Amino acid sequence: DGQNCDVLRLESLIEDSPTLTHLPNMARDRGYTVEIEQEDVTSGVVLPESWEGYLAYLSKKDRHELRRKLRRLDAQGDWCWYSLTDAIEVSDRLNDFLSLMRQSHIDKDEYMTPEREHFFHSIAERMAQIGRVKLYFLEINGRTVATSLCFDYGSSRLLYNSGYDPEYSYFSVGLLLHAMCLKDAIEDGLDYFDFLRGPESYKQHLGGRQRSLFRMVVKRS
Repeated sequence: DGQNCDVLRLESLIEDSPTLTHLPNMARDRGYTVEIEQEDVTSGVVLPESWEGYLAYLSKKDRHELRRKLRRLDAQGDWCWYSLTDAIEVSDRLNDFLSLMRQSHIDKDEYMTPEREHFFHSIAERMAQIGRVKLYFLEINGRTVATSLCFDYGSSRLLYNSGYDPEYSYFSVGLLLHAMCLKDAIEDGLDYFDFLRGPESYKQHLGGRQRSLFRMVVKRS
């Protein structure tokens, strides 16, 4: 009340948001116009209690493909994955994360301006200080080939961004590290793995259920 506001713009509203359900009619009843349009999609997985339960949740084709990729990686040689949570360790390895992120796609390389690189450092270090970061790496024969940056919020793990070495794309190292992030979230007792926005196909292959995101603009008539 008492606010002089002609336009209210709300971004990234999930399809089952109460705001989408109730606000339009409330606004129209008061003489406002409401515009709603889909802006993107998001995906996530409701986590079962075990890794085997997760594999059973996948479609037969996706389950077969995930197991086949893991066997192929096993045949390649020694490989391992691990996560960092300590603020100093996260800070020390963030440049490795940014390097792999840039390598993985030209769009990510162009996106990573000095200002955004500073933002990544700031948010990762601050979130690590309050115990909300898991920075994952996958190594093959001692070489770091994939990385994922996740944030924990409530009972969910959110996949914020990732990268991989294109020389190892044959081994699907990016997708497999995401699968290990999911496995780790299950073992940590979390309830939901959020792939965040974007329609990338790997999210569906890892069991992500896609939902729509909407933009709502409420204007004074």
